[in-house]
Amino acid sequence: MRTLLRKLRGAIGLGLTWAVAGFGLGAVMELVDRQGAIVDIWPMFLAVTGLLSGGVFSLVLGIAGRNRRFDELSMGRFASWGALSGGIFGGLILGGFATGGWPANPVNVALILGVPALGSAAAAAATLAVARGAEDRTLLEERDRVAEVGLSSGERKELLGEDG
Repeated sequence: MRTLLRKLRGAIGLGLTWAVAGFGLGAVMELVDRQGAIVDIWPMFLAVTGLLSGGVFSLVLGIAGRNRRFDELSMGRFASWGALSGGIFGGLILGGFATGGWPANPVNVALILGVPALGSAAAAAATLAVARGAEDRTLLEERDRVAEVGLSSGERKELLGEDG
């Protein structure tokens, strides 16, 4: 039960992180659009999209990246998993539109599948970069703690290969 709650907390955290990034992207779109042609819905829409895409990515990562550390995962593979999760999310949106009688022309289908896939791939790559940075910082802190303990003279001789 504890493991499930930890994974759920991680999925919610990742979704919220992607939601903040989506909101920021929408806010930038609002700042760039001086004539007001872009409606004010984009920050909220991209935040909700980020939240849901981040949750789907968390599921994909839990399945595909099980029992691997961040340094064992390649950036390309991680971005591919992000694109897959964005495609899954886009497919869910497309399925919802299709049940409502929405006409699915090729351009709309490509946009609904492609944009979330590309956005999720970029967000996944950024997530891995941030996670690796945090992991490196943790390793540096651990290294400093080990240095504080120090080596005994026997351990130092053994490590350096000194005789007697």
